[in-house]
Amino acid sequence: MTSTEISTLHEEVRALAAERGAVILAHNYQVPEVQDVADFVGDSLGLSREAAATDAEAIVFCGVHFMAETASILAPDKTVLIPDLDAGCSLAASITADQLRAWKAEHPGAAVVSYVNTTAEVKAESDYCCTSGNAKAVIEAIPENREILFLPDLFLGVWLERATGRRLKIWMGECHVHAGIRPADIERWQDEAPDAELLVHPECGCASQCMAFGNERTHILSTEGMINFAKTSPKQRFLVATETGILHRLSKEAPEKRFEAISEKAICKYMKMITLEKLRDSLRDWKHVVTVEPAIAERARGAIDRMVAIT
Repeated sequence: MTSTEISTLHEEVRALAAERGAVILAHNYQVPEVQDVADFVGDSLGLSREAAATDAEAIVFCGVHFMAETASILAPDKTVLIPDLDAGCSLAASITADQLRAWKAEHPGAAVVSYVNTTAEVKAESDYCCTSGNAKAVIEAIPENREILFLPDLFLGVWLERATGRRLKIWMGECHVHAGIRPADIERWQDEAPDAELLVHPECGCASQCMAFGNERTHILSTEGMINFAKTSPKQRFLVATETGILHRLSKEAPEKRFEAISEKAICKYMKMITLEKLRDSLRDWKHVVTVEPAIAERARGAIDRMVAIT
């Protein structure tokens, strides 16, 4: 797509959003041209806050399905649209509500902490939600004598054990993109880029090993944490271990600095399903509406509200 075509579509999207009274939210992993037309770009936590606070009549969520569900839960009086219903999440698909209920039955009295990358039904069976940016605070807010079931991300759970000193029961799920970033990728780049800071998402298959290194150049951060760190750091070069979509926003926020993907293969096909054309069509044709059954939404909102209160 040419720059002229992108510019034309941006104008069309903005006009439709204004006509419809819609706010456009885009995740950090979205394609650049979608990020550039959004009203807000951020991580799951930041976008959840925007969804809860907006006075717009509608929310168009450029992300994956569980994110649109979360927006619907937090803003039940708003219409929530997602430009592509097939934009799912391998991590969210790794556990069902039935599986969680069975796991809870094996551990009566345990606190259930669900990563935000879960379906509304799973959130409804949880005591707390969390994002990568506040998971440590959520775990630390739970009494030390209470057993914790953490789900569904294996690598984030292992990192949390190291970060908090708590023992967790961890579900064996993973994000296929982050799990594909392995220790060998980190070791190769550490050898080839001794002048760079290493920014690692805790969902990565290498996160706990990176923490064990104790290297002062290695920083385990949420996507929003990466952006804040890069903007304030005096360093000029950064290697980034997460989905490659974050590089666009990093470069916009700190244009004088250099950012490189630790793995060029770290691309989420689900995040990339949402295109500028689909965003335009979503606003024009008022599709696809995402709703959550009220009883499930009410229970899930409790877990999300506890997360926000702790943060």
